[in-house]
Formats: sequence, C-alpha cells, structure tokens
Amino acid sequence: MARIKGVDIPNDKHICISLTYIYGIGRNLAKQILKEAKINPETKTKDLSQEDLIKIRDEINKHLTEGDLRREVNMNIKTKMEINSYQGSRHKKGLPVRGQRTNRNARTRKGKGKTVANKKKV
Repeated sequence: MARIKGVDIPNDKHICISLTYIYGIGRNLAKQILKEAKINPETKTKDLSQEDLIKIRDEINKHLTEGDLRREVNMNIKTKMEINSYQGSRHKKGLPVRGQRTNRNARTRKGKGKTVANKKKV
C-alpha cells in the first residue's frame, strides 16, 4: 500500500479514486493533481513507480489536506460559536446548521428520539 500524507491508499483501485481517501481531496482535485503530475488517472496504484509517487506527494503538498484542513475547519466552527452567530448557536445546540427542518427529521444531528410521557385522560 502506498502511503501519502499519513493515509494508506488502496492498491487495487485507480490512482484517481485512491487519492480521494485523503481528507480534503475529491474527484476533481485528484484529477487536477494527476494532470499536473503528468500521470494517467486510470493507472492502478500498485503499478506506480516511486518517482510517480514522489510527484504526486509534491503536488498534494501544494494543497491544504488532512490534519491542517481538519484543524482549520474546527477553528472556523469554534470562531462561529464564540461570536454567537446563528450557525455557531446551532452547532452549540447540536441542531442542523444549514436551514434544514427539525420537526420531522434531523436525527443525525439531534440523536435518537426521546419519548415524551403523555398525560392520562380522566
């Protein structure tokens, strides 16, 4: 397995797909990196030479990925929470941040449903 930015990328996939295992690299950025490194995107990872891997690593180092990107995203969220913006308050409450409805869905953010005891009828 090739190791780039501290992430083991799979050998049996095309290098274009394998690069997406790195946080911050999607399909388009992977294609752009391979184009700049002059490597065929359909090449399997196991077929790459050490020189090709070095070229890819150099191109990836030009972009913000993995730990640095995670740190920046978390700092942005903390900043929003500190200045008490609307999005920051939604992050604090554990509710959806981007305007989704919450009366029916939002189980990913809100967690498991809480049952509310109902009153007995007399």
